Amino acid sequence: MLRILRPMVSRVTAPLGRSLARIGLTPNIVTIIGATGVIVSALYFYPRGHLYAGTVVITVFALFDMLDGAVARAKGSASEFGAFLDSSVDRIADAALFAGLMWWFVADGDEPLLAGLTLFCLISGFMVSYLKARAEGLGVNCDVGVAERTERLVVALLSVGLGGLGVPYVLAGGLWLLAGMSLLTILQRLVETRTRLEARNGEGHGTQGDTAREA
Repeated sequence: MLRILRPMVSRVTAPLGRSLARIGLTPNIVTIIGATGVIVSALYFYPRGHLYAGTVVITVFALFDMLDGAVARAKGSASEFGAFLDSSVDRIADAALFAGLMWWFVADGDEPLLAGLTLFCLISGFMVSYLKARAEGLGVNCDVGVAERTERLVVALLSVGLGGLGVPYVLAGGLWLLAGMSLLTILQRLVETRTRLEARNGEGHGTQGDTAREA
């Protein structure tokens, strides 16, 4: 879905990226501002039970964070470190979002089951990203799966925002959906990585011992 929408998104973000570049913002500054906004908003609003307001503010900063690539293209300053910084702070922002929600479930929300489910979503989301990075470290591409970061973020924010408006069952349903999507993506990436490694290495026995020790 994200790949289909990417050209449409680029038509919107490109002029915004050029505008931010003209006022002197760099891609890394855009990344840091967006991620910091998500982190602070999630840890301020969600533990207090302000789910809808928090989701609106988080969404604004998350959309701003999407502009770092557009700014990099406008300035011609795309870099490997920029990509590294972006993926690193994205993990922190995701952790803050689910941590803030879990905090509310444990305290005022009094929902231990949903707190545990939120923790699973946090961990599984990290695993989805880790599997891709680990596969690329082994020299194979692994970008398959139904729940990349954007899809996970959309499901989470929609669920929390609608739940904050009082729509019944949508928050719990969204978390269960997110957990299932993340688990399926983990399985997809495990299978895909094994298939590609075996295709590259014959029967796949050559590097198994060495890479296992590295992990």
